[in-house]
Amino acid sequence: MKKKKTSLTRKRAITGFLFITPWLIGFLWFYLRSIIMAAQFSLSELTVNPGGGYSLKFVGLSNYLYAFRAHGTFKQILTTSIGDMLVDVPLITFFSLFMALLLNKKFKGRTIVRAIFFLPVILNSEAIMGAMNIARSLMVGGLSSSSTEILEATSNSGVSIDYYIQMFTALGLPETILVYVTGAVSRISDIINASGVQIVIFIAALQSISPSMYEVARIEGATTYETFWKVTFPMVMPHIITIIVYTVVDSFMDSDVVDLAYTTAFTENNYGLSSTMSLVSTVITCLILILVCGFIQKRTFYYN
Repeated sequence: MKKKKTSLTRKRAITGFLFITPWLIGFLWFYLRSIIMAAQFSLSELTVNPGGGYSLKFVGLSNYLYAFRAHGTFKQILTTSIGDMLVDVPLITFFSLFMALLLNKKFKGRTIVRAIFFLPVILNSEAIMGAMNIARSLMVGGLSSSSTEILEATSNSGVSIDYYIQMFTALGLPETILVYVTGAVSRISDIINASGVQIVIFIAALQSISPSMYEVARIEGATTYETFWKVTFPMVMPHIITIIVYTVVDSFMDSDVVDLAYTTAFTENNYGLSSTMSLVSTVITCLILILVCGFIQKRTFYYN
């Protein structure tokens, strides 16, 4: 009996499966069980028993009908969160790639600058945010008054965003693009705060590109612009999928829908409606990821 040889593709598939096995076990043991329980809660009316535990009363789709027909703010908050996510994800992705290209170059103080861009990831942790909130509440005068003076000086400087909007409108810039750009500018602080992890991933992707590719492009006479679109961008394309998945999930985790579901459960004690809101946002997130990743996957170049 001859031993059947395993193809290289199959070996790589087995290696990839073994790599994700710990995550798969955790997903099946913890997350999948939570989703099943949330689906059960969303179809029931949950009552917390005084002696401990809870009881469920099946109500069918009543929670879903109430969320979309009778609830005052759920549809508006859900739509706003999706719209903000559709605006922020492309901006965060391209901003992260742009900053990674700059931070990947050699210059003095590069390590410090990289650390500065990663600081928001550390400062957004719960412990740090709690300490900063306490410090902010204890601060009277000083920096607080200085910040107020700066804002007043800026507002009284005579520079109005409406002037630039009218100017670009007169130049023939489409209104859709103009609204998108102004929305991006208004959230520039949030975009920078949400780009720390993505910048690190892009830097790692750029450093994995073989220098010989750039040497060949230089010998062939390619310009910097052509080198970016023919070498750099195709080589980091697989990492863009990872970054988009991370950014979409992170965007929904910090969205107002999650806050609304949390308030509904632990303030209003309506666990069934809260589970409905959570499931709806989870399903929409998964659908967006499937559509976006399927679109990008067909246009992704994998270098072996």
